[in-house]
Amino acid sequence: MIGHDFPGKGKVAVLRTRPETVVEDIGRLMDLAGYRAALPQDRETILKVNVSWQTWYPGCSSTPWQIEGVAKKLQADGYRNLAAAHNKTVVVDAYVAERNNKQKLIVDKYGVRNVHLYEPEIEWVRYTPKAPMLVLDRVFPEGILIPAFFFDRNIIHLPTVKTHVFTTITGAMKNAFGGLLNEKRHWTHGVIHETVVDLLAIQQEIHSGLFAVMDGTFAGDGPGPRAMRWHEKDILLASADQVAIDAISAKLQGFNPMDLKFIRLAHELGLGCGDPKDIEIVGADVSAEDWGFVQEDTFASKGQKLIYHGALKPFENVLLRSPLVPWSYFASNFYHNVYWYPFVGRPRVEAALDTKWGQMFKHYGDGEVVMPGMEPRTAGIALGGLVFGAALVGAMLLRGRGRGAQG
Repeated sequence: MIGHDFPGKGKVAVLRTRPETVVEDIGRLMDLAGYRAALPQDRETILKVNVSWQTWYPGCSSTPWQIEGVAKKLQADGYRNLAAAHNKTVVVDAYVAERNNKQKLIVDKYGVRNVHLYEPEIEWVRYTPKAPMLVLDRVFPEGILIPAFFFDRNIIHLPTVKTHVFTTITGAMKNAFGGLLNEKRHWTHGVIHETVVDLLAIQQEIHSGLFAVMDGTFAGDGPGPRAMRWHEKDILLASADQVAIDAISAKLQGFNPMDLKFIRLAHELGLGCGDPKDIEIVGADVSAEDWGFVQEDTFASKGQKLIYHGALKPFENVLLRSPLVPWSYFASNFYHNVYWYPFVGRPRVEAALDTKWGQMFKHYGDGEVVMPGMEPRTAGIALGGLVFGAALVGAMLLRGRGRGAQG
């Protein structure tokens, strides 16, 4: 269990980096952030890999050099018992993702145990948090299910610096979302800020140590975590304070951290330090950095927000908690994999591969980069689901208007 006055609270290490030194720079970064005080060496240490897309896209998912730098440093310092943890989502195949993002390559190179959290051998148990929950006990009244594998182990989150359609930015705190909640986690999207705060409180109860190493070599703005504009920013961050590292990432991107609800709530509850004026930054001087990033929506996220917060809110249970829910997965697949990537994303990926970080990514492994085109099967299935979903939503809106007219 981690108390509210844990080692490293309110401290964030930041370094500028380049491909030639990034693996060693991550080791220096971890030392600057005091990682050994945060992670007991006699416990197994989980590397929580971030996968936001099964396709490689710059700034989207944990980078191979990020995983390599952390694994190499841990093993050099005597942390022998390491595991990489991957979660599954309804729109991303983690097995395909770990290959396309060249993550499995590094996990195998360093002999790290590879764990997919939704395989039968991983037991999920009901957990009753000691801390009062903001929302999770109401969202899941039958009990909060989390992996038994996480108990009494260290965890290092491996997020990237990017924006997000629901939380403005996503980082260390939201990286727990995929691994710590079961496949019904989309039920929490309407209260996502409170959810990631509840998850941090749970993490501080169940883990023996918490840490994060964040990659900003490529960073992304716009409608993250997938349909972003990439930028080379050459930045690395690390901290034992999940709130503080997200706050500094937000500030670098140009946002006021305390305006972001999940950061403000976590700060107010004492789970970490979210106010930049109270955060000690060691390493590079980034006090004048403001990247001017903006958070935007995709067509898919606009529809989701109508369900979570807008005109379709009365139909949330029908649309997202019933057998009809696959329509939303089809819509997301259709938008990202059939339309956006082939027509918008792929040219951006091709341009990114000409940069120094793109060249480094390319040279991992066999030098190949998987850049899928439009998949006919996905197109057909997703289009069918999209048409069905649109018809369903239209019928519900008409029904609602009819009731209003009768009233």
